[in-house]
Amino acid sequence: MKSFSSRRAQAIVVAIAAGSLALTGCSENKGTNTGKDSKKDQKEASVQSKAVTYADAAGSTGPAKDVAGAQSGGTITVYQEAGLSHLDPGQTYVSDAGQVANLLFRRLTQFQEDDKGNVSVAGDLATDSGKMSDGGKTWTFTLKDGIKDAKGNVITSADVRHTVERQFAKFIFDGPPYLQTWLAGDKYAKDYRKLLPGGGFDGKHLPKSVLDTPDDKTVIFHFDQARPDLPQTLAMAGYAIVPTKDDTKEKYDKAPVATGPYKIQSYKNGKSLVLVKNTNWDPKTDSVRHQYVDGFNFQFGVTESTQTKRLIADQGDDKNAIQLTGGVEATQIQDVIKNPSVNARVTKGYQPYVMQLTFNLDRVKDLKVRQAITYAVNSKSLIAGEGGVYGGDVAPNYFAPTLPGYEAKYDPYGRLATPQGNIAKAKELLKSIPASEKKVVFAYANSENGQKRKVAIEDALTKVGFNVVSKEVDAASYYEQIGKLDNPYDMYISGWGQDWPSPGTVVTPVYDGSQVSDGSPNYSHVKDPKVDALIKKALSEQPTEAAKTWKEAQHYLMEKVLPAAPLWYTKQFQLSGSNVGGARYGSVSSLIDINHLFLKKS
Repeated sequence: MKSFSSRRAQAIVVAIAAGSLALTGCSENKGTNTGKDSKKDQKEASVQSKAVTYADAAGSTGPAKDVAGAQSGGTITVYQEAGLSHLDPGQTYVSDAGQVANLLFRRLTQFQEDDKGNVSVAGDLATDSGKMSDGGKTWTFTLKDGIKDAKGNVITSADVRHTVERQFAKFIFDGPPYLQTWLAGDKYAKDYRKLLPGGGFDGKHLPKSVLDTPDDKTVIFHFDQARPDLPQTLAMAGYAIVPTKDDTKEKYDKAPVATGPYKIQSYKNGKSLVLVKNTNWDPKTDSVRHQYVDGFNFQFGVTESTQTKRLIADQGDDKNAIQLTGGVEATQIQDVIKNPSVNARVTKGYQPYVMQLTFNLDRVKDLKVRQAITYAVNSKSLIAGEGGVYGGDVAPNYFAPTLPGYEAKYDPYGRLATPQGNIAKAKELLKSIPASEKKVVFAYANSENGQKRKVAIEDALTKVGFNVVSKEVDAASYYEQIGKLDNPYDMYISGWGQDWPSPGTVVTPVYDGSQVSDGSPNYSHVKDPKVDALIKKALSEQPTEAAKTWKEAQHYLMEKVLPAAPLWYTKQFQLSGSNVGGARYGSVSSLIDINHLFLKKS
């Protein structure tokens, strides 16, 4: 998934000061320390790489287990710097919209986790996590009774079919690709949309041999190969249900209809979003979510520094406030750490995202140029801008510590030994490069974090002889802009984390050549036959063998292709008001677990 940084991809999945002094000021956090604290954090992060279990009907039956001490009533204020790029579930593939989706929308399955970080997949609209047959090629789901959307319409298998089919429509371009590419199979490997170009809106539907809905309660998926991870795939926010009767195509992105515990009362794009209780949501059918508060008041355009100041002060409505995907602003971290009463309100944990400087391979074609940039970039100053040791660790490769198969010592460009950049090596590589190829266009988000990153990238690359031309991009549409194939940028910072604990959810979406298209997370436009062959091989193997193939794929990508320079692994360090109860780190969202919140006094 994309990191949303400030959001930290936007994976979210990046909502990416004005001089070197701004970065120097952050060094008081001692955040460049990659010693004991980082090793301890990475060990704790390995908990998130545990296998996900699949729940039966009993584990999928609501209501959700009560949160200790929970009260009802009141409104939670939610601060976010950048606005939401999408509300349409089919367009949701970033962590900020994913957080909102947990309140608004339900899907066939849903992730549920306990307070020890154990994660299972439970039936959400379905009675359980699904029944597998035919060696994993066929999956059957049965819908629960009495589930309605916010308008009172009963959800049936026709709505599930419609939700799947609309993923093939051309106006859906920014969501996850898994389900539709799996259903399309090898026949449509180059363009899955050709299976159903009308997205079901023209009266044509997916064949029953692919998706069958024999009655109102039954949904059957048929694949050309085993898909054991399907329950986890369907738990993604991007596959939440869009009721057939409510779908307004492109317009749905601004006014979607809820199926979860909350619905939209008002929405002003980039300014505010007000959620109130959905009275048609039945807690008896939901084993994951709660409806403790009366609503949520999202305020966009509030910088991380302002969020942090308000939450530290903890006055008035700020006592009832949380940060959505942003974190404590870097220069104020020590103000939090040194104040026990404030520090007690921190939610923190290791995120699955690897932040990297992604190269547009259509424009930056010389491997030596990419290698020089990779050696030159200064992870030390970038991490200082994120909050130091509380914001991240140096990344030597493309796999995060939360991912099975993580290789802590695999460091082909010496990032751990020279986190501040290897200037001499970079200059050596550039000796034979003409001046015209030393001019690089860098896209950055117009957020506080984006400005800090701009300074760090410009400073590092200028030192070795690059002419960096920085271009500002709107933070809310950042990934949409860098996701265009014909974008005018040579490089941009992007973040990606696993969609579930498998390297396949990192390598496949980001580096599969068949997925190079507008809106695809293959932001580097990698089209390499060997990479594609390794992906295909790994997807057909059992986990032990597949792990070896994914490892081979990463090594080949880093050493022979180099689509991106790894920069840092992200951590989350969020603050909430003193009246907010139930605040805990969610290992699925890698953020505050928005499903469990309540107000101690309403």
